Amino acid sequence: MRRYFPILDWGRSYTRATLTNDMLAALIVTIMLIPQSLAYALLAGLPPEVGLYASIAPLLFYAVFGTSRTLAVGPVAVVSLMTAASVGQLAAQGTPEYLGAAIAMAFLSGVMLLGMGALRLGFIANFLSHPVISGFITASGIIIAAGQVPHLLGISAGGHNLLEILHNIWKALAGINPVTMVLALPTVAFLFWSRQRLKPALKARGMSDMMAGIVTRAAPVMAVAATTLATWGFGLQGFGVSIVGEVPKGLPMPTLPPFDLDLWAQIAVPALLISIVGYVETVSVAQTLAAKRRQRIDPDQELIALGASNIGSAISGGFPVTGGFARSVVNFDAGAETPAAGAYTAVGMALATVFLTPLLFFLPKATLAATIIVAVLSLVDLGALKRTWSYDRADFAAMAATILVTLGVGVEAGITAGVILSLLLHLYRTSKPHVAIVGQVPGTEHFRNVERHAVVTAPDVLSIRVDESLYFPNARFLEDTVYAALASNPDLRHVVLMFPAVNAVDASALESLEAIVSRLKDQGIKLHLSEVKGPVMDRLKRSHFLDDLTGQVFLTQYDAMRALAPELTARTLSACRRETQRAADVVDLRPTA
Repeated sequence: MRRYFPILDWGRSYTRATLTNDMLAALIVTIMLIPQSLAYALLAGLPPEVGLYASIAPLLFYAVFGTSRTLAVGPVAVVSLMTAASVGQLAAQGTPEYLGAAIAMAFLSGVMLLGMGALRLGFIANFLSHPVISGFITASGIIIAAGQVPHLLGISAGGHNLLEILHNIWKALAGINPVTMVLALPTVAFLFWSRQRLKPALKARGMSDMMAGIVTRAAPVMAVAATTLATWGFGLQGFGVSIVGEVPKGLPMPTLPPFDLDLWAQIAVPALLISIVGYVETVSVAQTLAAKRRQRIDPDQELIALGASNIGSAISGGFPVTGGFARSVVNFDAGAETPAAGAYTAVGMALATVFLTPLLFFLPKATLAATIIVAVLSLVDLGALKRTWSYDRADFAAMAATILVTLGVGVEAGITAGVILSLLLHLYRTSKPHVAIVGQVPGTEHFRNVERHAVVTAPDVLSIRVDESLYFPNARFLEDTVYAALASNPDLRHVVLMFPAVNAVDASALESLEAIVSRLKDQGIKLHLSEVKGPVMDRLKRSHFLDDLTGQVFLTQYDAMRALAPELTARTLSACRRETQRAADVVDLRPTA
């Protein structure tokens, strides 16, 4: 039960000190989460209260099912953008159909994640390479920031990709609202300044590190309060400043998503993409924070926890959620010790939904846009392009292609291209595994690459070390490698394939090995294997390959060379003994104390 309900594990050792730390962390995260929830609902094209709803039930569900002690789930920028991009193709913003589709997206995503968790498919996160994910997040951050610029200018302009957004902004520039700009631009400047300079300034004036951190995290709340008061006091809505308007007061009523099979069929692929992206982000954040405290998470259980959180968001009228990097780091730094901190945050968000929503009537949408821009620009890492280029050109190509497709076409096409590029890159690399012709290091039982080390080889024995598992993409490559080596050495009588790094041999690779045996046999050459791992040998025994093998299977490569080229191993052994004796003579000649 503790495996599927981690709360039964950490809950048994919950203390009063842990309660205090979790409550303090929850207070700080709640202050940060209120403006973020409103802003990300706006980004998703939904009413602002939906962001609050999506920040209550998911936190409670994760507290029960989650394995990370500090992860904070809720609305995040990238998933909100993906939701808007997907649902926007099905219904117009502001309509009941749009909200219903967003709720259905959260529910279907949760069901998919639960299914993957039940099947223990946590390994799927490995199929998205880090450069591809980094490129997608960078491009998404740029699109999100560009999409919020119209709110700062008081104009109406949108689009599904960067080119459309910039084009529509250019066409609408004549309608800029100066009052909105005067309100929005100082807000953006304040938020950027507070993120970088406010905490050091407060500490320089004698404020404690903890209090300075709390005040800094509350900077967006200060911006919300100041701009709301200014809009109310000066009647700025009469000058064209767009405001949030009436936000329904009270907790969300439990609801069910629309069970429309046509709708579900239309959102199935986007929901799957959101599930994968959200899961990758969640696991990355959770593992990073857990490692700092020498804790561990269960990736498969995280699928279940994230799935339950999304279903919780759906039944409370919210939209897809995932683990947020910024708020999780804040939760970690604030001293949260258990997922109960998230549950306390949910209580805080519920209280805000009940008591604070009337105060949001005059909140300018430009302030929420400024909050989004400052938050997402921290995700943009164009410097990663240079670092990836200098390290691996193939990864750079995948990263650059993901960025370009996302910016030029849209987020769905971008993440789809990223998934495909990750798989193609994996297949490309494994289709040409590293193989090396090896020889014996004189005086040792070790065998190394002839191109990198001073080694000795036998003229009639070819030893090839295979440094990758053998399966259908690289099976033909191994054949070509062996045949090319045969063509350049007509004196061969033995070929030894070293398998120290081969963890699996699939059916295609088995056929290639059988073809190699047959061709070598026709030329009077025997094929041998060495250093074959137990699981690989077990599978080979289930076929007729070992019966047809013309040579032997040796435990070690040294055993193979001792049997096939005894003169070579005798020489290297003699050399080893001479070196040992020479070293002993040197020791004997040293003066005694």
